[in-house]
Amino acid sequence: MSTRDLFAALAIVVIWGTNFVAMKTGLRDFTPFQLGAARYVLAAFPLLLVVRPPKMAWKWVVLYGLFQGVGQFGFLFVALRVGMTASLASVLLQTQVFFTALFGLLLLREKIGRPLRWGLLIAALGLACFAMNYLQPSAASAGATTVLGFLLSLAAASLWAASNIVVRLAQRDTPRFDALNFMVWISAVPIVPFLLLTWFFDAPATRWNWLHASWSSWIAAAYLGWIATILAYAMWTRLLQRHPVNRVAPFSLGVPVVGLLAGMLVLGEVVTGWQWAGIALVVASLACVLLGGRFERPTRVSEPAQSGASGTAP
Repeated sequence: MSTRDLFAALAIVVIWGTNFVAMKTGLRDFTPFQLGAARYVLAAFPLLLVVRPPKMAWKWVVLYGLFQGVGQFGFLFVALRVGMTASLASVLLQTQVFFTALFGLLLLREKIGRPLRWGLLIAALGLACFAMNYLQPSAASAGATTVLGFLLSLAAASLWAASNIVVRLAQRDTPRFDALNFMVWISAVPIVPFLLLTWFFDAPATRWNWLHASWSSWIAAAYLGWIATILAYAMWTRLLQRHPVNRVAPFSLGVPVVGLLAGMLVLGEVVTGWQWAGIALVVASLACVLLGGRFERPTRVSEPAQSGASGTAP
């Protein structure tokens, strides 16, 4: 990679890693559904007024917006509110690589290579360690994470994986797929569903939090919309266009590392022994998937693992 592309890759890792701290900051004033609406309003406007609609079937735009926008971030924001730290969320969300592979196997009949099989096994052991944390909770982290928050985080990862399958199908169906146009226009899809969820599920006293939210919460929402969604994704897509996937994808291993450090240093979050074990195993499983193919013949590299790693921003 050139120095410029290497700097871009590292910048993306930092943006997506600190993305989870911004989520926690925004949730101090916004409800989860309000933060989702704010994120996508800021991501869509004013770019929606100047970026042309993507030349593709609109079903892909709508499906991706629902799976990735409402599904992934709806579950993730609720998880962060009911019991999940930014540190652990940054790790658990990376399990989307394995959900993508499983969905690819079931829906697209894609084969699972040896590195991915080993990665799935190691990741399963990591999730078991996270589960052990709830059987033997530590007083230092009591209340910081809950079983519900853990399950909702995995649900968010599975919806991210579903959106990866949608974008794969959209790319097959669209000869000239434009990632930036696609990302801007799908950002308009989750706005109305999030507003409806706010109206029906948020307490009446919180429905107008928008009017008195602090500047820090609005800055966090802007960071999520403009920087983590539009800018970082456009930079990531440009790297994938200029370099092979197996050269770009390993940079995603840095996202949970930055997320962990940011959560601990900025938010003062505590990680238990079982959680550290789970983190180590999940990161090792990602490394196995992203780097394991280098030790096999090129024809045996697992496509689902590569595609899952190149999904959209967390």
